[in-house]
Amino acid sequence: MPHTFFSGSITALITPMNRDGSLDFVSFEKLVDWQIKEGTAGLCAVGTTGESPTLSHTEHHAVVERTIKVANGRVPVIAGAGSNSTSEAVDLARHAEQAGAAAALVVAPYYNKPTQEGLYRHFMAVADAVSIPVILYNIPGRSIIDINVETTARLAKHGNIVGVKDATANLFRPLQVRRAVDKPFNQLSGEDGTAVAFLAAGGDGCISVTSNIAPALCAAVQSAWKAGKTQEAIAIQDRLTPLHDTLFCESNPAPAKYAASLLGLAGETCRLPLAPLSDESRHKVRQALVDVGLLG
Repeated sequence: MPHTFFSGSITALITPMNRDGSLDFVSFEKLVDWQIKEGTAGLCAVGTTGESPTLSHTEHHAVVERTIKVANGRVPVIAGAGSNSTSEAVDLARHAEQAGAAAALVVAPYYNKPTQEGLYRHFMAVADAVSIPVILYNIPGRSIIDINVETTARLAKHGNIVGVKDATANLFRPLQVRRAVDKPFNQLSGEDGTAVAFLAAGGDGCISVTSNIAPALCAAVQSAWKAGKTQEAIAIQDRLTPLHDTLFCESNPAPAKYAASLLGLAGETCRLPLAPLSDESRHKVRQALVDVGLLG
C-alpha cells in the first residue's frame, strides 16, 4: 500500500491548557477545526510545540485521539511519537497506529547523545514496530544530535521510513538527502523562516509553528509555490517574516500560545519549566500580529 506523501502547510499544533495547567479540549477542538477550514494541509499533534515533554502518556494519547476524531479524515494527522527512550518511542508509535494516525513523527533522542549507530538502531526499532509511515525529526538545536545524511540514507532503506522533518535550517541538507536516498523521500521543513527556501531546495512543505496563528497565510505560501507563482509565495513569506521571527523570541511554544490568546484561539498557559512571556516579548508578539495584519 503506498504511503501518504505529505505536502503543503502542516500545523505543529499547540496543546491549549487551562490556567491550572489541565488540558483545554474545548479550545483544542475549535483550533483543530479552524485549522482545517483555513486551508491547513495536515496536522501534527503533540510534537515539541504541543509540549510533549510535559504531557503524561495518558494526556499524549488523548491529544492524538482527539485530533484524529475532530479531523475526521479531512486532513492527515501526524502523531508525535518521540522520546529519548526507544521503548517509550515504540509505545507511542504503536498507540499512534492504533488511534488511526497517518504517520508517526519521531524526534532524534535528546540528552543521552547517541552515536549515529545508536540513532540508526533507535529509528529502526520504531519503524519495525509499526506499519504506518515513520517521519524522522531532525532538530539538533534541541536534541544536540544531528541525524546525518549517511544515517538518513541508511534509514530510508526501511520501507516504513518515508521522510524527514528537517529543522537544521541548513538549506544544503535537502539537496544532499535527495542525492543520497534512492527512493521518493518526503522532506518537510521544520523552520518557518526557511519555508520558501526549503521548497526551492526541493522540499515538499513545512511543519509549521506560525500556522497555529496564521494558517491561511501559511497555506497560501505553499499553494502559491505549487502553482508556480514564485513571486507571490515570496511576497506572502515576506509578510509573515515578522511573525516567524517573533514566535521564537522565547522558547517555543510560549510566544505562539500568547499570540493565540491575543487572537482568542486559546489561553496562553504553558507548563513549567516554560515560563510566561516577559513584558518585552509580549510587546514584540503583539506588534508582530499587528504588522502581519492579524490584529488591529
